[in-house]
Amino acid sequence: MEKEVDDNAKWQNAKDLIKDSKLSVLMPSYNLGHTIAQNIDHVVEIFSGRIPFEVIVVDDGSSDDSASIINAKAKEYSCVKPVVFHRNKGKGTGLKRGFEVTEGDYVLLLDGDLDLPPSQASRFFDILKEENADVVIGSKMHPESQIDYPAKRRLYSFVYYSFVKLMIGLPVKDTQTGIKLFKREVLEYVIPRMLVKHYAFDLEVLSIAHEKGFKVSEAPIQLVFKGGNEAFGPVGYFSIKKIILDTLAIFYRIKVIKYYKSVRIVSMPDPLPMVSIVIAMPSVTEYVDECLDGIAKQTYKNFEVILLPDVPSGREWPAYVREIVTGAIRPAEKRNIGIDNVKGEITAFIDDDATPTMHWLHQAVQYFSDPNVGGSCGPATTPPNDPYMAKMGGRIYANYLLSGGYIYRYFPTSVQEVDDYPTCNLLIRTDILKELGGYRTDFWPGEDTYLCRQVVKEKGYKIIYDPYAEVFHHRRKLFLPHLRQMGRYALHRGYFARKFPSTSRKISYLMPTLLMLGTVLGPISFFISPILIYIYVAVIAFYLVVTFLGAFSHNFKDWVICWIGIVLSHYYYGFRFLIGFFSKSMPETKQIFDHPSEGSSIKN
Repeated sequence: MEKEVDDNAKWQNAKDLIKDSKLSVLMPSYNLGHTIAQNIDHVVEIFSGRIPFEVIVVDDGSSDDSASIINAKAKEYSCVKPVVFHRNKGKGTGLKRGFEVTEGDYVLLLDGDLDLPPSQASRFFDILKEENADVVIGSKMHPESQIDYPAKRRLYSFVYYSFVKLMIGLPVKDTQTGIKLFKREVLEYVIPRMLVKHYAFDLEVLSIAHEKGFKVSEAPIQLVFKGGNEAFGPVGYFSIKKIILDTLAIFYRIKVIKYYKSVRIVSMPDPLPMVSIVIAMPSVTEYVDECLDGIAKQTYKNFEVILLPDVPSGREWPAYVREIVTGAIRPAEKRNIGIDNVKGEITAFIDDDATPTMHWLHQAVQYFSDPNVGGSCGPATTPPNDPYMAKMGGRIYANYLLSGGYIYRYFPTSVQEVDDYPTCNLLIRTDILKELGGYRTDFWPGEDTYLCRQVVKEKGYKIIYDPYAEVFHHRRKLFLPHLRQMGRYALHRGYFARKFPSTSRKISYLMPTLLMLGTVLGPISFFISPILIYIYVAVIAFYLVVTFLGAFSHNFKDWVICWIGIVLSHYYYGFRFLIGFFSKSMPETKQIFDHPSEGSSIKN
């Protein structure tokens, strides 16, 4: 009985603070399949009967069986909520998604490996109340801490603390310990402003909170090091380099450009608008089933789907899906039929070989609360189930040496305004589409470039890119299917560079052509001066070395394939761009879709 009384007293401050709400325990996990079941059991046991709570377990694209174990535990315990990613996106992204499903007035960040016992949370509530703090973080450097921690890690912590103190002035000695307690309003302010997705996530959270004026206190911890939560990965050269770069970026945002104070925070439109999702396709395939499955899982529920196949599918669809048979016409013509039939205030275009992530619509729709925003969009990343050579094609698109400043189309970066975006992941206000008369039907691809130009340059609206409004887009396999697609893009971009220079006559689009012309015409310099041929050879050698290094991968096969793909893409794009630039018009013949693999099966 005495032990029960002591236990109740231990949690009394937590109960007083939580009152009628609950504690939301956010547990990031990566490749913890061997322990995550026991760890969830332990967390549930610690809090059960003591305080109201929920446990949100975020699996960050584990390669083991973590996801299935977490989902099984969610069925066993009603208080457990799983948030599962198909690929690793970093602790910052994972906890952002996890926070979105929390309900508690207090949020405890707790690393999923349980190096730090969750029973310590009661002491965190004591300090929160006693010191009138907004955030309480565990600190290995607290004089009362009891830690069993490798000397090498202690050295890393001290050096990093000194670096952070010098650069940012954060008044705490340890930012990286994996247990932190927040009042909900702190994370509501901080998370929408965050940019770091991986190593310096904890530092950015605390830096934003401190800059705003939230009080951060430190608590002693008990720590038994078990090897570290793999969500951070091994502390090697790459990790240290990335931590330093992220920390310098946070310093720049806080001290130089005052980013976190000036960033625009948006809220959902009220009332929530209906979104009409338009999908043009030749026929219903496994890709389409995959796409519809992703749409069905959206956290944003006010939508309809319009399918536009060439011929009837013979399927019975849910009530929110309409099928409109179009015949064998081009994508732009199909989408215009869709626009004529939508019911929503916003029309969302997604390719039939793309699958949206569960928060796609939620992230994209929020910007339409601003009347000056005419559209929104997000990255189209390569899905993890693509065939090997298709994933290599996606890797080439996501390489800065190929996409340059447009890498955000293939890899999540940061919120920004754009003036040109592909239709595989694009939302536009329906009234704007109807006013413009839909898409030009004599461009493919390229109709989306012209539409965005009209929205931004002619109508004066903004198109906002959000890295979390993400879809997975199947890629063409290297090398020929990839190059055919690249050639079509280049042909139309070259034509647009001459005809519509405001969005297409940019140096980044011209550089592959300059490379191609320099390579072809360079040997002529030998007839001018033999010395020039040495310069020519040196320039080509420099290009090959730079692209080789830029294609780096820990897997040498991937490295070489990616390098060859980048070089071939540069030269072929440059050649086709030049043809397009001097073309009087683009082909207007009707063409069938070109999908990533022959046939329609994603297993090919």
